[in-house]
Amino acid sequence: MEESENKKVIRKIRYSDDFEQFFKSLDMKVRVKFTWTFNIIRTVYTINTEYVKKLVNSDSNLYEMRVSVGYNKYRTILFSINHPNIIEATEIILLNGFLKKSNKDYGKQIKKAEKIIKNLNL
Repeated sequence: MEESENKKVIRKIRYSDDFEQFFKSLDMKVRVKFTWTFNIIRTVYTINTEYVKKLVNSDSNLYEMRVSVGYNKYRTILFSINHPNIIEATEIILLNGFLKKSNKDYGKQIKKAEKIIKNLNL
């Protein structure tokens, strides 16, 4: 989870303990793709929805970071800390990650993310 090189950092990324645990459990090939996606979030002002998308079923500033490796689709719930719109945000936190198996996975993961936010007092 290194900082970007040679590009201006637009957004600072923080990591919850839950996300760090998830990230460490991934194999190296997947972690490389995650790190590449982190750099897009840090340095690209308007992030393509291929990488980050607003979660419509959530009441707060929750988004999903999308990473695909082969047939596996990984999702990370993230929170825009200092602005409701991630494009305007300068600080975000990655809350929890999971391997997407179906759309049914989202309800449980959103509740988990909201609990993390509450515990962090964000």
